[in-house]
Amino acid sequence: MKQVLKAALVAAPLAFAGTAADADTFVRMVSGPAGGSWYPLGAKIMQVLGEEVPGIATSNTSGGGISNVKAVDGGDAEIGWSYAHTSYNGYAGRGKFDSKHENVRHFATLYPATFQVAVKADSPIKTFEDMKNANISPGKAGWTGTAFAESILKAYGFDFAKVKENGGTVHYVSYTESVALMKDGHIDVFMAATSVPQASFIELQHSPGIRFVGLPQAKLDQIIKDNPGYITGSIPKGSYEGLEADIPSLGIVTNMVVSKDLPDDIVYQMCKSFWKNHATFAAVKKVWNRVKLEDALNGAAIPVHPGAQKCYDELGVKAAS
Repeated sequence: MKQVLKAALVAAPLAFAGTAADADTFVRMVSGPAGGSWYPLGAKIMQVLGEEVPGIATSNTSGGGISNVKAVDGGDAEIGWSYAHTSYNGYAGRGKFDSKHENVRHFATLYPATFQVAVKADSPIKTFEDMKNANISPGKAGWTGTAFAESILKAYGFDFAKVKENGGTVHYVSYTESVALMKDGHIDVFMAATSVPQASFIELQHSPGIRFVGLPQAKLDQIIKDNPGYITGSIPKGSYEGLEADIPSLGIVTNMVVSKDLPDDIVYQMCKSFWKNHATFAAVKKVWNRVKLEDALNGAAIPVHPGAQKCYDELGVKAAS
C-alpha cells in the first residue's frame, strides 16, 4: 500500500527518482540549510537511494537537528539528519522536546560537528561575556546550533532574552542570511554547529574578515557536565586561512534517524546502498571522509531500526563497548 504524505513540508523539497505514480513508498529526507554540509550531501544521498532502492521515490529538503527529529517522528519525513544527543533528547522528551518522540529510530552515526562562533576581525568582542548586548545570529529556531548557543550563554549567566533587554538583537535566520547580515553590519556574531571548514565562514573570511571566539576549559567542562551528549571539540589550526592556533569549542556527533514505520526491507536496502556509495558522497563534501562504517552504531542512544540492524549484522558492524 502506498504511504500517504501526512503533511507538506514548508520548504519545497528537491525530488529525485520516480514519481507518486511509480513508487510504492515515499522517502523524504530533511537535512540542513543551504550553505552547510547536510543539504548538498542529503541531495546526493537521496538521488542515489532513489536510483538504487526499488519502489521508492525520494526527496530532500532543508531543516535542522531538532526540527528534523520532530518531522520524522510526526510523519512529515521518513529520514532526517540530527545529532546523537538531540535524537536521544527527542526520544526521551527532554531538553527542547516537550514530549517523547518515540517514532524515530537510529539509522547511522556519521561525523563530529563543531560549534563555531565568529565575529568581525576588528570586533571588540573577545569572549561570550562580551555578547550580552550584541547583535547575534545563532541559526534558526529548531536548529541544534541554536540550542548549543543557549547552553553556552546560560553558562555565562544570561540568555537571548537578556541580550534583547540590553539592546542587542537575535536573528533566527539561515547561514546564507547570516552571511549577508554580517557583511552589511547588521550582526556582530555568527554561530553555527557544522563541519569544519564550512563555506559560510570561508566566505566571511574574505569579506569582511572574521575572528573565531573559543571557550575556556572551565566553561567547556561546565557545559558538557550540564548537557550529556555534548563533547569537547575544536576548530583545528589551519582549518581556515590564517588560523594559527586551535580554537577550543563544543562538539557533537552527527547522525541520521529514520521513521519506525519505514518498512524493514526498504531500510535494509537503503543502508546497503548508503554504505556502498561512500566514495560518491565524499566527492560532494570532504567531511564525508570522516564517516566510517565501523562507527555506524557508536553513540546510538535510541533503538536501531531493524532494517538497519540487519544491514549492520551482515556487514559485521557492532557498537563500541
